Amino acid sequence: MKEIFEWNRLFFNELPEVFLLEVIFRSTVMFTILLLTLKLAGKRGVKQLSIFETVIIIALGSAAGDPMFYEDVGIVPAAIVFLVIITLYRSVTWLTGKSKKFEEFIEGKTECLINDGKFSVSSFKKETLAQDEFFSELRVKSIEHLGQVKHAFIEPSGEISVFFYEDKEVKHGLPILPGLFNEKSKIIATDGIYACTFCGHTEEVKKGTASCEICHKDEWVPAIKTLRIT
Repeated sequence: MKEIFEWNRLFFNELPEVFLLEVIFRSTVMFTILLLTLKLAGKRGVKQLSIFETVIIIALGSAAGDPMFYEDVGIVPAAIVFLVIITLYRSVTWLTGKSKKFEEFIEGKTECLINDGKFSVSSFKKETLAQDEFFSELRVKSIEHLGQVKHAFIEPSGEISVFFYEDKEVKHGLPILPGLFNEKSKIIATDGIYACTFCGHTEEVKKGTASCEICHKDEWVPAIKTLRIT
């Protein structure tokens, strides 16, 4: 029967002191794995917190929680984990201040998703952001169509920043309201101004079928030019 407050078990879990070197190695490896995993998950997976901040929270939370509840986890190895994480945190913070490329790798960088009312397709492909999710974010900001949007950016935190046209500058754009967007078709019923559902480009299209001159896709929806109401 084990007794409480067995000091060797409490602090070291009856492991040799040299085991602390293994703790340092384990902590470094798991910190790196966490960082890379969340990096691959994308900005939207860790919205509002940076990837680096999320790694710190997960790592410290696990290191603090295990010795609180499990008697086979020693306090000293857990404390070493804290020291390693803080050391890695300081090192990564120092490197991000010294290297712009390293900072962009760790924190990510701001990407332009909409430019002059059209999708920046190359930037959009880099992000793990579905079109429906993006449209939802825009609708929350009372946006009906892309012709109201001058620029939209996805920030390193995963937040969407939007800059609007003045009312007098609003132009025809791709509607993002579900009822209107779902009217998309490859067959143009009547002559008029239509928006490509893939890139948001608008142009006058004749009755029949047509390909977008920007992305060469062939699915269209009638463009609208309503003003934004807030």
